[in-house]
Amino acid sequence: MNFYSEEPQFRALLKELLDEEYYEYADRELLKFGEKCANEIDQRARFTDREGQPKLIKFDAYGDDISEVWVNDGYRKTVEDSYNTGIVGYVHKDIPELGRRGNYIYSYAQGYLLSQTEAGFYCPVTLTMATAYLLDQYASPEVKEKFLPHVLSTGETTLYEGATFLTERQGGSDVGANVVKAVQTADGYKIYGEKYFASNAGMCGVAMVLARKEGAPSGTKGLTLFAVPWRKEDGKLNAIKIRRLKDKLGVRAVPSAEVEFDGAEAFVVGDPAKGFYYMMEALNLSRVCNTVASLGIMRRAYREAREYALKRDAFGKKLADFPMIKDSLVKMAVKLEVETRAVFKYLPLFEKVMRNEPGVSEKDIVLNRLYIALLKKETAEQAVHFAHEAIEMHGGNGYIEDFVTPRLLRDAQVLTVWEGTANILGLEVLRLMEKFNAGELFLEEMNGRIAAMEGECVELVRDAIGQLEKLLMSMQTASHDHKTFHSKRVAELMVKIFESVNALEYGISDDRARKVMEVYIETTLKSAHEFDEQLKTVCYFSDIVLVPDKVEESLIGQ
Repeated sequence: MNFYSEEPQFRALLKELLDEEYYEYADRELLKFGEKCANEIDQRARFTDREGQPKLIKFDAYGDDISEVWVNDGYRKTVEDSYNTGIVGYVHKDIPELGRRGNYIYSYAQGYLLSQTEAGFYCPVTLTMATAYLLDQYASPEVKEKFLPHVLSTGETTLYEGATFLTERQGGSDVGANVVKAVQTADGYKIYGEKYFASNAGMCGVAMVLARKEGAPSGTKGLTLFAVPWRKEDGKLNAIKIRRLKDKLGVRAVPSAEVEFDGAEAFVVGDPAKGFYYMMEALNLSRVCNTVASLGIMRRAYREAREYALKRDAFGKKLADFPMIKDSLVKMAVKLEVETRAVFKYLPLFEKVMRNEPGVSEKDIVLNRLYIALLKKETAEQAVHFAHEAIEMHGGNGYIEDFVTPRLLRDAQVLTVWEGTANILGLEVLRLMEKFNAGELFLEEMNGRIAAMEGECVELVRDAIGQLEKLLMSMQTASHDHKTFHSKRVAELMVKIFESVNALEYGISDDRARKVMEVYIETTLKSAHEFDEQLKTVCYFSDIVLVPDKVEESLIGQ
């Protein structure tokens, strides 16, 4: 098995997005990583979930609090295998074989493969990516020198995994209510207080922590960002204790804890008045990681459903011979394919904004934040839906832990919560519309991309854009309660349009892509209650679901 080679459309997509030299390198490395993910890393994931979950060793033999987190050897090997690929490091430093820095597209392609194995393995990578970004963008030369080489390690030095500690008991999503404090001493800053949901606790080498300096104002404006090493240079804990590990529904591989700081040494990162702003920038990055993890679960769920339907006998036929099964698999296939394209085709804009490249406009910044909110919400919800569909395809077997399907559902559910719930993301869309005119910018962008297109599917998309225009006009004069109530509805219509526009652009590639486009747009934008004479999902089953059995030369040019 190889999670990468068995998905030719994804390989072809990367070839569109990367230059020839980079693609040749990435394709070669992803083939190796895809095989590893589908085999030994997958086996480790199963063991970690079922028998080898992280454990807190609170005290040593003498009764001293050591707050050590034990993880199994396979978990540690997966950490080594993942980071040594440059999944974090090569976003910020040169790839030796190419002599130039990597990019987020390649990193997220690696994350997509890793998440098909275990989203709980990708969570620490996400936190380390956010830590690397914050240090690289905003830390002083001294702080950067102290931590960044370790955070970017690809095996040449000791690895410091990262973490971002925001959540406190009294605040949750209301970060402005945070009370963890930073006290200035003759030796620097010391952190005091508790973070209530701290993922990668005990495994991270450095955590990015929001804390309030003495005398700082209340709310988010009073929060400063600090880099807090987990251990001191002598190897002892940096005045940090773990109260307990969270007993989570899913993503059991990653240790999440309640963490207490009792005078932990800390280093200011960037402007002390901009801590919340910096962390929100990192949150945008983490939301894209969350999106990629959701795509990974969607892909694995679809793969499991497809394989089971093709081999399972029922009533004298294979499951995949029945029209309703064909309909389910085709709808999963096209949603996954279009959504994956929409995410990865958007990444060049993400890269441009995150790196503050020359020519970045205010429109780029606003659309970047809008797309992140839309795609994070949609993919997280679809990951849960796909996991459910895979379980249903398996019948009773899908509910048994011998299969991967129960874990996919457990792991998928957290992705709707991490990095912002649907309500929070709906409010983010509303704020972008009210403060930055995101609605008009979005309409302008979508109309521009389909201006020269014609056809029945194009008209369906134009009708949806017209519906959005009317909805946005109603929102302008609505009460605050009406605006917040309808914000998620706006987001849901926007993402349907956004993905449909991507499907239209994809549909001109070849005959199979046209069929994917037709099924996606018609199932997304047409009424589901009309009598379907054509049965396209059934008629197109072989082209859409069975063709990817082999990597075709026409797709990847080999």
